[in-house]
Amino acid sequence: MTVRLAVIGAGAWGQSWVRVAATTERAQLAWVCDQAAAARERAHAVVPAARTTAHVDDVLAAPDVDAVIVATPSSTHAALAQRALAAGKHVLVEKPLALSVADAEAVAAATAAAGKVLLVGHLMLYHPVVERLRALIDGGELGDLYYLSSTRVNLGRLRSDENALWSLGPHDLSMIDYLVRAPIATVTARGESFLQPGIHDVVFVTLGFEPHPGGPTLAHLHVSWLNPRKERRLVLVGSKKMVEFDDVAPDKLHIYDRGFDRPPDFASYAEYLTLRYGDVTIPQVPMVEPLAAQLRHFLACILDGVPPRTDAASGLRVVRALAAAQASLDASRAR
Repeated sequence: MTVRLAVIGAGAWGQSWVRVAATTERAQLAWVCDQAAAARERAHAVVPAARTTAHVDDVLAAPDVDAVIVATPSSTHAALAQRALAAGKHVLVEKPLALSVADAEAVAAATAAAGKVLLVGHLMLYHPVVERLRALIDGGELGDLYYLSSTRVNLGRLRSDENALWSLGPHDLSMIDYLVRAPIATVTARGESFLQPGIHDVVFVTLGFEPHPGGPTLAHLHVSWLNPRKERRLVLVGSKKMVEFDDVAPDKLHIYDRGFDRPPDFASYAEYLTLRYGDVTIPQVPMVEPLAAQLRHFLACILDGVPPRTDAASGLRVVRALAAAQASLDASRAR
């Protein structure tokens, strides 16, 4: 069977969806929707057989569309997802699911009512290295997790519809949610708006988790589009081993057999801790394009009944964390 797809929003990121949708098995790109004629022309050059339109209503009313990919500005995600679900379409909506908790909850309720598949575009959860990190945690290779630290910075494209937290933060928050699997208890955020009034260019977020077996208790995020170089780094520190995921480097995963050992007879005395400085392992992780992997998963959810990895509930959890961080930012700015 084939799923007939429509891409709504054919801008810089939407063009990637056009390319992937046009070359993925069990998918047929039937429609491309964008208000800009130039974007429609670029899409037509890639997929001449797909119909193009400037009007979302044309896509939602089309009988030859089974599912839509929403790649529009973040402020439109929630409304478009609900409209598509009401029209009987399956939905893959880019991150963040919404810009408020209330809107995210409304999308989750609409998904349940429609009985359709909704997948949130938390792209990093389809990265092979993140899947390996999950396997390392589940297999106990890292021991108890102590904390996580993520950095997602660059000197990059400024946005006016969302700040660095909402633009970059969903990637790291979705990975942390996927790897930790424990409720967030506290959120503290600090940041500054240097280039555009009221739009934070740099944000630091600290998360505290509800107590749970195996930890962690703490995670830290640094996001910014005002930084001298591009970094995409996630560090996990465990009682047995430490791991670094560097998505910019050619060798993306490093496992460090490093830490401190404590003799069981002297568990309470720090002076008996001994430094363990073991090998660094660089495992081979077969790489696939995460965007293509995400689309294949979306198709499997529709055609094979596979449970969505990044469903409405996961999207809602990320939006709740973002909203809490934004509230902390606003409170610190007021002071």
